[in-house]
Amino acid sequence: MKTQDRKARARPKRRAPPKISHTHKPADLAPVDWQRALRRQFGREQAFHWKNIGDEAIFSDFQVSNPASRSRYRVTIRGLQPGDNRCSCPDFATNELGTCKHIEFVLAKLLKKRGAKAAFARGYQPVFSELVLHNDGRRSVRFRPGSACPAALRKAAARLFAQPRGDLHPDRVDDLESFMNAAAKAGHELRVPGEVLDFVAGWRDAAHRARTLDRLFPRGAADWGRARLTKLALYPYQVEGALFAARAGRALIGDEMGLGKTAQAIAAAEILARHFGVSRVLVVCPTSLKYQWQGEFLRFAGRKARVIAGGRAQRQKDYARDDFCKITNYEKLDPDLDLITGWAPELVIVDEAQRIKNWNTIAARALKRIDSPYAVVLTGTPLENKLEELISIVQYVDQHRLGPTWRLLHEHQVRDEAGRVIGYAGLDTIGKTLAPIMIRRRKAEVLRQLPERTDSTILVPMTEAQMRYHEDNADIVARIVQRWRKTRFLSDTDQRRLTCALQNMRMACNSTYLLDQESDHGVKADEVAALVDDLAAQDAKAVIFSQWTRSHDIVIRRLKARGLGYVSFHGGVPSEKRPALVQRFRDDADCRVFLSTDAGSTGLNLQHATTLINMDLPWNPAILEQRIARIHRMGQKRPVRIVNLVAKGTIEEGMLGVLAFKRSLSAGILDGGAGEVSLGGSRLNRFMKDVENVTGRMGEAAEVAPAEEHAFESAAPNAGARSGGQGVAGDTGAVPMVPGEGRDRSAPATAHAAQDPWVTLAGLGRQLLGAFAAAHDNGAVHPWVERDAPSGRSSLKIPLPSPEMARELAAALARFIEAFQGCDSS
Repeated sequence: MKTQDRKARARPKRRAPPKISHTHKPADLAPVDWQRALRRQFGREQAFHWKNIGDEAIFSDFQVSNPASRSRYRVTIRGLQPGDNRCSCPDFATNELGTCKHIEFVLAKLLKKRGAKAAFARGYQPVFSELVLHNDGRRSVRFRPGSACPAALRKAAARLFAQPRGDLHPDRVDDLESFMNAAAKAGHELRVPGEVLDFVAGWRDAAHRARTLDRLFPRGAADWGRARLTKLALYPYQVEGALFAARAGRALIGDEMGLGKTAQAIAAAEILARHFGVSRVLVVCPTSLKYQWQGEFLRFAGRKARVIAGGRAQRQKDYARDDFCKITNYEKLDPDLDLITGWAPELVIVDEAQRIKNWNTIAARALKRIDSPYAVVLTGTPLENKLEELISIVQYVDQHRLGPTWRLLHEHQVRDEAGRVIGYAGLDTIGKTLAPIMIRRRKAEVLRQLPERTDSTILVPMTEAQMRYHEDNADIVARIVQRWRKTRFLSDTDQRRLTCALQNMRMACNSTYLLDQESDHGVKADEVAALVDDLAAQDAKAVIFSQWTRSHDIVIRRLKARGLGYVSFHGGVPSEKRPALVQRFRDDADCRVFLSTDAGSTGLNLQHATTLINMDLPWNPAILEQRIARIHRMGQKRPVRIVNLVAKGTIEEGMLGVLAFKRSLSAGILDGGAGEVSLGGSRLNRFMKDVENVTGRMGEAAEVAPAEEHAFESAAPNAGARSGGQGVAGDTGAVPMVPGEGRDRSAPATAHAAQDPWVTLAGLGRQLLGAFAAAHDNGAVHPWVERDAPSGRSSLKIPLPSPEMARELAAALARFIEAFQGCDSS
């Protein structure tokens, strides 16, 4: 016993190998050997759980689980050399080392078993053959023949799998199925793992997409108009981006901000839906953009998208619904991962993808676990600070594109003597590597002839007087809509009253002056004046559009008060005088403002202005773009700003939320002679549905600027105006000349066609009573009441109706008197 103890003490102790640094490569190791050694070292230190799930003791399949992370992977052991074995973990799929910590863990455990070293020395000699997926710098399928592989099958494999690497050639993918069938007919077992089938399927899908797109779009963007895949026109570069994304299948659109990445993603989704069977699209975006995406899908594709919101129970119901598109935010990816994977989206659109530049975040890890065949990733800043950020984003698109992270950083990072990263080198080669999956355009590349254009929407508040007009006319609209719901029919009179009421709602959004020509309660003109003040300080000029010349009147008052020069262009200006107005605006340095109705929305070149202000938005989007084209056009050499003033909580805001309304009114139903247009059949139905949508969406705080038809950069909406309105507390407001039914105080007589004189007379009576009451209330204000300051006495100034209406009123009164006298005599 003592002898044995002495021998044990005499036996030298086996020293543990020196620790390999994770940050500093040993000088005697190549980078690839260093990385393999790190995984070998780390794997042997782990306390993973493992079990044999195959049929053999050594060359078998093993399940390796990590109790800490609760992850579980399948390890296939075939030998001791790198590339012999397989693992289902993400690191093995991308590191191009032929090993990973899970494989090294299993090998370390197996080598302790009796007979393991001899088995590895003999090598793996299975009876069956198998196809394996190799990834040693280039992913490829290879054939590994078994000992019982028939000679004919070996001969066929020699033709199919090219030498010297033995890779399956991409052009021979279609022959692989016949090769597998030949093995089955010969009675020989050929094992094909799922990863091989997935890889081959991806090859086939890519080839099919390329052939289909080449057939549908042989001239690229030039064939887009013929395809009619989107409701709104796209710029050629946007079409190119959509086609690029569809062809790649999984792509990164890294265009600069303001070039319309959203439109490109939606167009790509339409291509994939129409021609490649995609029926479930998931949009992942910041919370603040969810409803904007919903609106954009409707505008560009005419598709309804469901915003995922609410509690877990509600979200579960939403994911159970059969929708084409669902929109969620980053924060809900992890808690809803089971719901998302259960819904199984086929296309995932990731907006503001810089949110996933760090794979260590919960949202980024959850996103990576969403398995979809197609993906479109959007970011204007794919690389902000570190190369690792780009790697993180690209790995979601194509985890193999950049190769292993360790190699990329080793080749491109520049370190100082202490090992700190001080810069990057050779980044141009990364761009070439990314070319098949990433498209990035700068504004200077695609807008060489057009300057920068910025669209912004300013939400302005309404005064109480404005809201009374607006609400009264909204009541008329609601009653007519209710009548239409019941009968699905509207008389010509109802149609005219409806269009007049809608028109009055829009006019009230500018100022009460547009309705009564007396008071001027409204904020928009003050906002315009503030904007013009800023431009005057910058020695710049502005074009201001409104559908109504009365809007010009209230703006002119403010311009005169500031001593600013202007011209007013409208349909009443004789054609021979119009060129002089344009020339004065162009040449007179003191003429700062060009006021125009839509009479000036075409044919005028006003590039000397840098700002265009829309006091009101036309129903027809084409007219809106015609307005903008007055200054944003060829020859413009300065940045252009488009400002849309939208009254908050009104029909104007509803127009932003339901842009389909513009489509149904594109013929100009309300923009010119609406009271004379009679609708019927399906056109009336569409019109009424859109009326319901617009008036039902008022006040939903839409954030999308309607001028974003070209998807340029949009400024954040302003919550209010810079200056206050002219509303007076307790103001009774001015009521229009021709009221309708109930509380219907619709519009001036000039805005109406023929009306019932009895209704008109009743309305005049109500107005007269209101004026009497205001005349005896010193705190009240009424446009008909005038007060003499010295004496304090009040008098009424009643505006007269039109001659036609006056004659109808007189005739109605005469008939009433005759009827009354007849009753009295009886």
